[in-house]
Amino acid sequence: MRVHLVTMPWHPIDLPSLQVGLLHRLVRRARPADEVTEFHGSLRWAEFLLEHSGGRLRPGDYVAVGSDSIFHGLGDWVFSGVLYDDPDWGSARLRAYAADRDVFIDTALEMRPYAAGFIDECAAEVLAAEPDVVGFTTTFMQNVSSLALARELKRRRPELTVVFGGSNCDGPMGHALHRNHRFVDHVVRGEGEYALPALLRHVDAGTPPVDVPGLCWWDGDMSRANTETRRTVAPADIPSPDYDQWQAALEPSPVLEYVHPKLVVEGARGCWWGEKHHCTFCGLNGSSMAFRAKPGERLWEEIDRLVRRHRILDIVTVDNIIDMAYFRDFLPRVVDSGWDLRLHYEVKSNLTPDQLRLLGRSGTVHIQPGIESLGSRVLDLMDKGVSGARNIRTLRECENHSLTCSWNLLYGFPGESAEDYAHVVDQLPALVHLQPPSGAHRIQLERFSPHFTDRALGFGKRRPAAMYQHVYDLPEDELADLVYLFDTEDAGIGGETEHRLKAAVAQWRAGHHTSRLLFEETEGDEGGGADALLVHDRRHGRPSATHRFTGWAAAALRRLEDGRTESALHRLLTADGHSVSPEALREWLQHTFALGLLFRDGRTYVSLPTWDETVRVPDGAGVAG
Repeated sequence: MRVHLVTMPWHPIDLPSLQVGLLHRLVRRARPADEVTEFHGSLRWAEFLLEHSGGRLRPGDYVAVGSDSIFHGLGDWVFSGVLYDDPDWGSARLRAYAADRDVFIDTALEMRPYAAGFIDECAAEVLAAEPDVVGFTTTFMQNVSSLALARELKRRRPELTVVFGGSNCDGPMGHALHRNHRFVDHVVRGEGEYALPALLRHVDAGTPPVDVPGLCWWDGDMSRANTETRRTVAPADIPSPDYDQWQAALEPSPVLEYVHPKLVVEGARGCWWGEKHHCTFCGLNGSSMAFRAKPGERLWEEIDRLVRRHRILDIVTVDNIIDMAYFRDFLPRVVDSGWDLRLHYEVKSNLTPDQLRLLGRSGTVHIQPGIESLGSRVLDLMDKGVSGARNIRTLRECENHSLTCSWNLLYGFPGESAEDYAHVVDQLPALVHLQPPSGAHRIQLERFSPHFTDRALGFGKRRPAAMYQHVYDLPEDELADLVYLFDTEDAGIGGETEHRLKAAVAQWRAGHHTSRLLFEETEGDEGGGADALLVHDRRHGRPSATHRFTGWAAAALRRLEDGRTESALHRLLTADGHSVSPEALREWLQHTFALGLLFRDGRTYVSLPTWDETVRVPDGAGVAG
């Protein structure tokens, strides 16, 4: 049997498809007689645009439409005209949507006329491999381009077996995708390691796949959806990805000069925090929250093999959260290897300074710590299990260990109030030297999140997000099963509070690249001058200043690196042998807070200066043009 694996736009063009890499190795392991080939449609689309636009539409434009516009459906809309045989399909609705929300759509409009020719070339290239089965992996905005190609493949070769899988096929989404698109023969819902080999056996034998858990299949003209399984794939059964065909496609590509290729690995699935405290807004891990991780030694062996084979040192992990055991059995191996790896990791925001230091020593250069807010009450509403003070410490330690930190500031939670944000917004100018969020964003209602599954949490009314009206030609009741994002009534803050929050974050982002707040320790001089702790304040929006602290004040500022209440700080200073009255300490805290050297979260104070001055790279350095 010939199995052809396809990943379509808008998969990131600097990364191989982990899903294709895993399934390639899986099929070869389970069915060694089968021939497995791949089609990297995202890379092909970037090439196609570059060539046919005469260089006007570059990989940077691909990113702007495919990644930056993910919550407006622009990438899907580019291909919906091909899917529905109408070059102008959805255009009026898109323009109205964009005008109402001030969304820039010119690049998507320029891309759309190329979509039909691209799908035509894709179909010819895929069919030239003479496949028996074509498997599509689809996540986020890969649905419409994949459906457009699948439809054309079946039109040209009706006997071909078309299979869909991926995150867009989880739960009811997979059945809706199947029953509304007759040219899709099968949809794998959930993890594919056990389901795909079982399905291929049925395709080989020509038998109905009634025993493949979660599978959607056609019984005549009836779309059947087998009961989904609660069984999860064990780490031992998750293969190591094969990226040979991806690299063979990338190396001669004209797109290569615009991107910095990275390898993708998977150490764990699920979320150990979410198993006990599912963050209220998070819809990830819809059908497989159970946390499972490969042993650290095996993960290192996988990375070692991939790096040696592909000669690429940038490694992106797709784990939703790092396995805490990796601080014992994986990261030390990376450190000991001496390799100049550049790792990208998602972590929880309550890591200790020692853990963040180890991440820095291992070559981790980029983390996503899921900070989401700097106010403890709002974090409690999210069920994040962390405080605002702890999140500030994480941002500060990222500076100390040269870790790029990506995070979003979220708002719009049922039960939040203007008071929850006032004290945070007032303090944001003091944080301008720390890495800012991507922006302040109102949360969206995501399928599988507690907000979605439990209406009692505050979002009783919901309908498919407005962007899907210019993406799919389907009735609302079908969209309600097919889509991931939903519109609902606004909750939480709005009006002036929302405006102040957004404006303060915008100012933070604008001033960050020129801002520093640095510690310096000095020794006493021969004339008897005391040791001092200096703080050099070079923050945007403040006059340059150097503050000098000695004695108990210097000790207090160092103690507050870990975050302390006033009473706890006084006990620690007294235990350290410093003589300071509670009144004097209170006055000092108020003065130092007024200087913007401390962050206050409830009764807890956290010192803000950093010990290291990191090199800062401008935004958008990953994909040129």
